[in-house]
Amino acid sequence: MTQSITILGATGSIGRSTLDVVSRYPERFSVHAVAGGSRVEPLVDVCLSARPKRAVIADASKVVELEQALCTVGLGDIEVLGGPEAVSRLADDPDTDVVVQAVVGAAGVAPTFAAARAGKRLLLANKESVVCGGRLLMETVRNSGCELLPVDSEHNAIFQCLAGATEKARAGARIVLTASGGPFRGRTNLEGITPEQAVAHPKWSMGRKISVDSASLMNKGLEVIEARWLFDFEPGRIKVVVHPESIVHSAVEFEDGAVIAQLGSADMRTPIAYSLGWPERLDGCAKRLSLAEIGRLTFEEPDTKTFPLLQAAYDALAADNGATIVLNAANEIAVEAFLEGRIGFTDIFSTVRGMLESILAPLPGSVDEIIELDRAVRAKTRERLAVR
Repeated sequence: MTQSITILGATGSIGRSTLDVVSRYPERFSVHAVAGGSRVEPLVDVCLSARPKRAVIADASKVVELEQALCTVGLGDIEVLGGPEAVSRLADDPDTDVVVQAVVGAAGVAPTFAAARAGKRLLLANKESVVCGGRLLMETVRNSGCELLPVDSEHNAIFQCLAGATEKARAGARIVLTASGGPFRGRTNLEGITPEQAVAHPKWSMGRKISVDSASLMNKGLEVIEARWLFDFEPGRIKVVVHPESIVHSAVEFEDGAVIAQLGSADMRTPIAYSLGWPERLDGCAKRLSLAEIGRLTFEEPDTKTFPLLQAAYDALAADNGATIVLNAANEIAVEAFLEGRIGFTDIFSTVRGMLESILAPLPGSVDEIIELDRAVRAKTRERLAVR
């Protein structure tokens, strides 16, 4: 019996990698629905490849354009919907068994909660859902019986390393999150950096926003927050080390001193295939490692003085209020401004810190409150940048 899959964020790198893995197992998986943001042409390409029953474009103004484009290529039978609410409806569609949640940014929060409430198997690649939802999301997952499997390479690695660990073993363990260090590893002067330099990641092929987050180490800060909630580890038991080869995707250190790590090539198809097949292992067709060819693996402490957003993430997590939502929203707006050439790279740091200091928000108790706080922080961050 095949599993019915819905892919949210189908036109991005995670979505395309998922489609590649799924296409290799037609006897196990079928694509029921796909969703994209605002670009019609890539979504049409996805539909040509996957032949879903439904396609949603988050930008509702593009619905007619998408319908016409699908008709032009002979796919007029695909049901087309538009708007953020339609994306969330896909997530809890009763005809879907598995939801791959790869929407980028806070726009993914509502669909994640929808899939969690519906008790789906949820393959989660949207950091912001956990960063913003935190405790509330994990409570929803537990109460609904949702199977949440992290797709990000680091958290998928931790998931694998903790497999089979007893509650007692977990209680004495520490998480070791690895970071590539991004394109500016080793630099102490980050003035004059251009968007083109910041998005040129040395190891991974990612979207522009995520690439900038990797360059600033914010990406790793968000992953610390994720790890705290996904695995129920206190922040003091989550350590970050820089590992420029990006071979060790993360590790777990147990109380007896043993360290179990997951190694692999820099290819998202590996964690995607693992999550799709779990508890079985599926071949994602990633390049096999040759340890002899690699030769050596290096590790170093992160430079939190030059890259202060990693420490800012720990501080926001320790606040135990709405600070992680403030952190994420302010960063998204600041990165957007940087990519548009309106602020410098280091201005991202001061913008995020400034918003954390100026907005003291209580912990939201619902998805609506999360979204409202996110909107308010974005608006205030835009105001701050407009008067620069």
